[in-house]
Amino acid sequence: MSEVRVLIVEDEPLIAEDIATALANNDFNVSGIAYSMEDALDELKRNLPDLVLLDINLNGGEEGIEIAHEINARYSLPFVFLTSYSDKITLLHAKNTEPAGYVVKPFTDAGLYATLEIALFNHTQKNKHLFPELTLEKINSVLTNKLSDREFDVTRLIYDGKTNNQIAETLFVSINTIKAHIKNIYLKLDADSRSTVLARLRELLETKV
Repeated sequence: MSEVRVLIVEDEPLIAEDIATALANNDFNVSGIAYSMEDALDELKRNLPDLVLLDINLNGGEEGIEIAHEINARYSLPFVFLTSYSDKITLLHAKNTEPAGYVVKPFTDAGLYATLEIALFNHTQKNKHLFPELTLEKINSVLTNKLSDREFDVTRLIYDGKTNNQIAETLFVSINTIKAHIKNIYLKLDADSRSTVLARLRELLETKV
């Protein structure tokens, strides 16, 4: 799938389904829904998403924060906390995990989309200074199947944390055209998601340092 893949971790099934429906109507694909810490860790191992939407007070405790620590320790993924009212200590613990954003329940679809888009963008910018500038020459010099100029334009915008809709608007083409380009990019970079595209690009850039 070329859309941004989101894992929803929420112990209230109705809220989880509302979120899944809202995401399906926009530029996101729900990679899975987890109702407990065990389910969430299982999903992360089995089907790595591009972003995690994570309830802070999972099952009435701080399991959401424990999952956040696990994401930081094992995966280079952005996560956004879902929160209603939380006590100050819980919020402090949540803040210490450095989430990419917060969504306050009850949420609006527009607010949810905006928060996830900003989270993706901020995450991709986070370690950019550690890598050389992304250029077509650098990437193609280590690829067997070379990217076309247009595929590179799309790749660069993925690298910048843009969603499919944002890429289509930037390049003045249809969303289906962008999905076709991303499919080719995945094949050429041996990737199956945006997260693996980013990891692969960083590997290729490190090769050239």
